[in-house]
Amino acid sequence: MVSRRSFLATCIGGLASPALADPLARSLVPRRRPLSGPTGTPPSVERLLAGAGLSGRVSFAVADAQTGQIIETANPGLKLPPASTAKALTAAYGLAHLGAGHRFGTQIVGSAPVVHGRLQGDLYLVGGGDPVVDTRGLAQLAAALKSAGLREITGRFYYDTSLLPNIRWIDETQPPHAAYNPAVSGLNLNFNRVYFEWRRAQKGWSISMDARAGQYKPRVNSARMDVVQRDFPVYTYAHSGGVDRWTVAAGALGRDGARWLPVRKPGGYAAEVFATLARSHGIVLPTPVLASAPVPPGGPVLAVHQSPPLTDILRDMLKYSTNLTAEVVGMAATAARSGQPAHGLVHSAGQMSDWAGERLGAGGARFVDHSGLGARSRISSAEMAGAMAQMAGQNALPALLKEITPRDANGNPAGNAGFRIQAKTGTLNFVSGLAGYVSPKGGRRLAFAILMADEDARAKISPQQMERPPGGRAWTRRARGLQMALINRWAERYLG
Repeated sequence: MVSRRSFLATCIGGLASPALADPLARSLVPRRRPLSGPTGTPPSVERLLAGAGLSGRVSFAVADAQTGQIIETANPGLKLPPASTAKALTAAYGLAHLGAGHRFGTQIVGSAPVVHGRLQGDLYLVGGGDPVVDTRGLAQLAAALKSAGLREITGRFYYDTSLLPNIRWIDETQPPHAAYNPAVSGLNLNFNRVYFEWRRAQKGWSISMDARAGQYKPRVNSARMDVVQRDFPVYTYAHSGGVDRWTVAAGALGRDGARWLPVRKPGGYAAEVFATLARSHGIVLPTPVLASAPVPPGGPVLAVHQSPPLTDILRDMLKYSTNLTAEVVGMAATAARSGQPAHGLVHSAGQMSDWAGERLGAGGARFVDHSGLGARSRISSAEMAGAMAQMAGQNALPALLKEITPRDANGNPAGNAGFRIQAKTGTLNFVSGLAGYVSPKGGRRLAFAILMADEDARAKISPQQMERPPGGRAWTRRARGLQMALINRWAERYLG
C-alpha cells in the first residue's frame, strides 16, 4: 500500500500552480552569480538588492529568536501579502487551540441499532472536518461497517457536512480549474479533488473522472467532463443537478495525460465514493442525500476513521503547502477558541488575526484566509519575524517546518554551510515570501521573514495568463535567489 506521504507527494505533483507547490529547495538562486563583497566580508544589503534585479518592493526583518530583538531590516513596516508563509501562523494557531494530539474523525452513524444485519432506519456519513482523509480511509470505514454486521438499510443514506461551513472555493480570483483552490467542507475527500484522465481514441478521446488513492480508483458521476472544439478558455465549470460539469478545449489535451481538478461539492463526492466502496462489501446504499438537520442524538456509531495527530497533519501541510488543510485547521481552531463554529473564511481569518496580535505581537496583520492564497492578506516583515521569534519558544513549530538546503553563490547545495534553515515558503504570481529560522549547529538561532511583491505586475495579469503570467517564473527565480543571498549574509555576519 502506498504511504500517506507518497499519496500527498503524488497528488501535489499533478498540480500546475506555484501557489501550492512552493518548490523553493529546487531553485533557490538566479543562474548568474550574485554580487559579492570583499573576501571575508558579507555583501551589503544594498548590493544584494541592487544585484537581484527584482521589480516591485522588498521587505525583510531578522531577529534574535531568543530575545526577539530585531537586528537587521529593510522596509520592516511595509505590509505585503504573506502568501503561503501565513501557514506558519496557522500551524501555531491550530496547535494553540486544538493541541498537538488532536485528531479529526469521520463517522458512520445509524438512526437505530443494527439487528440481524439490518438497519431499520437511516444511515449517516458524518464529516469531522478531516482535511487529509482519502479514498483509502473511506475504504477502511466501509470495511469497518461490514465488520459491524451491517448488510442493508431500510431508510435513507445521508451525508452530514455541517461541522464546518460549506465554502465553494478559497479564493474567487483563481482559475476555476485550479486544484489548489478547492471547496472546503466538514466532509472532505482527497483534498477535494477529482482525477481527470484522457487518452486519444480512434474518434476523439477516452476520458475518465475518478477518486484514486493507492490501489483504489473508483469512478465518480458527481464530476463530469465534455471535450469541446475550441481554443479558449481551456476549462469551463458549472454546477447543476448536483454535478460538477466541466468542459475542456480539445486543442489543449494533446495525445493523453491527466490532472487533478477541484471538487466544489465535496460532501456529495465523498458520499458517492463511500457508497461505491460499501457496495464492494455487499452493502447497497441508496442515493446519498445531504442532511438538512444534525444527526439525531442517541444513534449508534457503527464505524469511525480517525486522522493522524495534528502535528503530523501540520508537518505535511507545511511541507506540501496544502491549502485545504490550512483552512480546515484554521476554522477548527477558531471554533475551539470562540466556542462556536466559524462563520466563514474571512471571519475565521479575522479571529486568527486578533490572536496573532494578542499572543504574537503582530497586531497590524490582517488575514482573509488561513492558507495565504488570498492576495488581500497583509503583514509586515517585522511582524512576521517577531511572530516567528515568539513561536520559537512557545510550541513545536520549528520542528514542523521544512528543512531547506543551504546553497552557495552559484546555486549549488552547500553541504558544509555550517547552518540549517527551517522555513515556510510562499508563492503567488509576482509574490514571494520566506519565513522561518536560521541556526548554527549549536548556539544562537535567528528568526526571519522576507516578503517581496510586484503588485503592479500582478494587477496586469489577464485571466488567461494566470497559470503562467509572462515574466512570472523569471521574477520568482530572482526573488528566491535574493532570499538565499540574504540568508547567507545573515549566517556569515551573525552566526559565524
